[in-house]
Amino acid sequence: MTTIADKLQQVQHQVAAACARAGRDPASVALLAVSKTFGPEAVCEAARAGQRAFGENYIQEAVEKMAAVQALGAPALQWHCIGPVQSNKTRLVAEHFDWMHTVDRLKIAERLSAQRPAHRAPLQVCIQVNVDGGLNKSGVAPEDALALAGAVAALPQLCLRGVMSIPEPAPDYAGQLALHQRARAVFEQIRASGLRGLERFDTLSLGMTADLDAAIAAGSTMVRVGTGIFGGRTRPAA
Repeated sequence: MTTIADKLQQVQHQVAAACARAGRDPASVALLAVSKTFGPEAVCEAARAGQRAFGENYIQEAVEKMAAVQALGAPALQWHCIGPVQSNKTRLVAEHFDWMHTVDRLKIAERLSAQRPAHRAPLQVCIQVNVDGGLNKSGVAPEDALALAGAVAALPQLCLRGVMSIPEPAPDYAGQLALHQRARAVFEQIRASGLRGLERFDTLSLGMTADLDAAIAAGSTMVRVGTGIFGGRTRPAA
């Protein structure tokens, strides 16, 4: 039987191989284990194998899971919100998560900043960019990303770390690479802009289980892998 620890090691080897093909240091790509729909026991198993960063889409489920994982005695973990968030859920994100990858409008960023507890470090955030105009995808248009970045970087309880994108599935590697390169171009535009508040702007959150190789070739610094580590989803996405 293949365990979560075994699968995690396989994904780590896949990341290292993709980095080698791209001429990159494997240490330059962080692995985010997407644990949405999987229980606290699965998170703890991955944590015992050395994984520390976990991504969640469903806010209430994630907050309950965080408490359960802590009760099970897991080490300190880093929690990333990688799903769309409505205004009525921003407080939960601000209070419980370490990262928020899906900021795509100023209203959400302002609420996150205002609701971030004073005793916690600033919330690390990425701007989500809709690089292909997919109708079913969240994200700011590429041409509006720089203005949003400037506004987000000025908020006191947030730290703007980079750009995130989840394009529509492409039919082949070349198509995947082209889409990820669009996100890389937005990232580079913001980084070169001279905006204040970009001292830690270093994260390009691209790539999942199916397009990991192309994402790394395009420059991703954080890949989001769920099924490759935990297996098939136990229930459909809400």
